[in-house]
Amino acid sequence: MIVQPEITRVATILVCGAGAMGRQIGMVCALGGYSVTVWDIDPDMLEQAREELRSRMDRRVEKGTETRAQADSAFERLTFTTELEGPASTADYVIEAVVEKVDVKRDLFARLDRHAPEHAVLATNSSTIVSSRVADATNRPDRVCNMHFFNPALVMQCVEVVRNPQTSDATAETTIELTRRINRTPVVLNKEITGFVANRILHALRDEAIRLYEDGVSSVEDIDTACRTALGHPMGPFELQDLTGLDVGYYVKMARFEESGDPADKPARILVEKFEKGEFGRKSGKGWYDYPKK
Repeated sequence: MIVQPEITRVATILVCGAGAMGRQIGMVCALGGYSVTVWDIDPDMLEQAREELRSRMDRRVEKGTETRAQADSAFERLTFTTELEGPASTADYVIEAVVEKVDVKRDLFARLDRHAPEHAVLATNSSTIVSSRVADATNRPDRVCNMHFFNPALVMQCVEVVRNPQTSDATAETTIELTRRINRTPVVLNKEITGFVANRILHALRDEAIRLYEDGVSSVEDIDTACRTALGHPMGPFELQDLTGLDVGYYVKMARFEESGDPADKPARILVEKFEKGEFGRKSGKGWYDYPKK
């Protein structure tokens, strides 16, 4: 008789990657009452994460989204480190949010598998790299899944929970329950598909916006204006790309092309040009728009 793994009782969470997504995911989990460690190989990135989260939480307190006591309590549960093995060895749940490169993720998942407790779930925040592409780097493919947050994670409510063919019911249920306990709304996918639900729809809009611009139909500014004023979107597709990062968009398209082999899935010529120039959006000061230095 096959014994199904039990649902993991999550108390301690490890977030791998202190970039724009990882740091906010860490704070969301800390606000949910969990003991959280945010890990990154770059100590400067960790310091930036700490400072930005302080600033963000101060603004949320000013707006009344959180009380000062809630913010301070969350920071008490949140730690930052460049050391992986120790936090991994005590983690009940791991959320990976590093760069969108399969080889980097596979290496990290193999390391996590060596050090994390047997019961721990290893989830990837990736919206383009399905978890089956990293699960076989571990000895626990049944405890691997996608747990995809949206940017900015402190604001967006949706979390896509995606099962790979080997993900156990217990792992899916653990992830769904964790999502609810951090006050987010789970959307469950029982079948892997690149881009999942929300981003497949969003990427179709983005790709069409870029085609309209490249074909000289309309300007970046006017396409964004049309989406805001005619479709009711809070941000236009170019504004949104600048916020999430054109480098992320480039890696997403390359991952989809590598999976499908369809030339239509390659990043647009102008996106490749901007990527090669380092024009990544807000983070670099220039993307589709220019952003003055603070």
